[in-house]
Amino acid sequence: MSRSTRRNKPSAPGRSPRAAAGNLGTLVMSSAALLWIPQAALLAWAVQQLANGAGLFEMLVPAVAYLALGVIRASSEAWGARRLFAASRLQLAQMRADAAASLAARSPLDRARLPSGQAASVLAEQAEAVLPWLVRYQPARMRTMLVPPAIALVVAYHSWMAALILVLAAPLIPIFMAVIGWRAKAASEAQLQVIGGMSGFLLDRLRGLSTLRALDAVDATARRVRDSAENVRASTMRVLRIAFLSSTALELFSALGVALVAVYVGFHLLGEIGPGSWGVRLSLEQGLFVLLLAPAFFEPLRELAAVWHDKASGEAALEALGKLQQDALALPGALNPQRLRSRPGRVPQAPSVDIEGLRFGHAGEAALFDNEDLYIRAGEHIALVGPSGSGKTTLLSIVAGLVAPTAGAVRIGGVPLDEHTAADLRTRMAWIGQKPHVFSGSVRANVALGRPGVSHVTVTAAVQRAGLGHVQHATPDDSLGEGGSGLSGGELVRLALARAVAAPQAGLLLVDEPTAHLDRDTADAVIDTLLQLAQDRTLIVATHDLALAARLGRVVRLGEPLTKRSAA
Repeated sequence: MSRSTRRNKPSAPGRSPRAAAGNLGTLVMSSAALLWIPQAALLAWAVQQLANGAGLFEMLVPAVAYLALGVIRASSEAWGARRLFAASRLQLAQMRADAAASLAARSPLDRARLPSGQAASVLAEQAEAVLPWLVRYQPARMRTMLVPPAIALVVAYHSWMAALILVLAAPLIPIFMAVIGWRAKAASEAQLQVIGGMSGFLLDRLRGLSTLRALDAVDATARRVRDSAENVRASTMRVLRIAFLSSTALELFSALGVALVAVYVGFHLLGEIGPGSWGVRLSLEQGLFVLLLAPAFFEPLRELAAVWHDKASGEAALEALGKLQQDALALPGALNPQRLRSRPGRVPQAPSVDIEGLRFGHAGEAALFDNEDLYIRAGEHIALVGPSGSGKTTLLSIVAGLVAPTAGAVRIGGVPLDEHTAADLRTRMAWIGQKPHVFSGSVRANVALGRPGVSHVTVTAAVQRAGLGHVQHATPDDSLGEGGSGLSGGELVRLALARAVAAPQAGLLLVDEPTAHLDRDTADAVIDTLLQLAQDRTLIVATHDLALAARLGRVVRLGEPLTKRSAA
């Protein structure tokens, strides 16, 4: 089984089938801008005819043609914009879905996982920066590639001097924008990191609010939140300053280019400047046509500069989404559908657990297990003991299919645990961790966990059997806060036990330090409940508690080869 999974970087526009509709919309919007060339020609011809003494009736045809071209241009831009927005929204949704699937496919033991608050910030907030990049920057970029060259060729047909002015002025704009763009991208990346860090910090503090109150650290945390908010404000202002700087520089260069063309055309029409028009003096119609096209030559560049910060923000957001899909420690069968369904009243079947040739080690660390075997009979109760860091929780995670071993085989009830069977085999297990997470909601919802077949009667029986029946605020209809505020450490463990009781197919119980941080009386009560629950089930407990280990049928001591580990 492979220990890692490779996720590709979110596809850029034009690289996925879903983007084809968006590319068509972009092309239509960009091509519509070229209709200004015949519109300018009609306007210049009409002015020339008026100068030659033409009447109002003769202006009717060019006016209607000008209006028709305007309607076609506006309609094309509107149609292309709607199509592009719809396609871009779908593409962004697909990027988010891919990133969320990548997160769901990562093992809980993956040490490179982003904090949940930062990952939520990337998916919910930072990913939105991709939409302006797709909707505004991409059309502006294509329009810049199409319109200025076309206008330069048309202007050069009448005056090579005016075309030369435009061509010489144009490169100054992208060069200056590229210089600003490097800084804009760095500023956008820094801003996204600050926002993500603030989201993660705020979520972490909200989860530990009761602890902060107990330690009288609320004021200090509030100051930290204010400092984080100030950092977000400062980083946002840096991005805005760069955006305004790029727009100002572009306006300056485009205004100078148009002014130089106007000066040349004016002096040429006055006869002060002769060359530049292929040996023939420009007429009023030609001069006006060139003047009308000069601002349109710089308009796509101006629009590109106006949305240049969208490019920086969009690329930074794409990079953040890509980090969610980098090589990761895979959760075997994470996205596979479960074929086994729970049935109320079904008696769990205790499976055997066979581990052969196990090899595993965290990246950059010494191997915890090296070609080792362990065999657990169906219905056997064993304790994994050993010093911290010896691999107790890791071994439980391997048996639970939460992480794939580097090499070796794991069989649950004779069924190999691999990518194809992990999802189904996990339905036959129950995990009781030392820090069970409690969601904000009712006790019933926290015990059922959305599993099919877990009714109100099942939850009530599970709560009673786990020893929570005497706890006044732990009845099925009671509400719990995020993190289990209001429940003691022993009650949290009992809630985890109730979850296992409510699992009708859980014939294998995997328990991690159930008595940690509990007083002796509470620990003994938890042990009694656990052993009662484990009747007719296979039980594997990772523990430092020798009293718990002594009450189990077999003790496996980590720190020596599994094949030599003896039974107590």
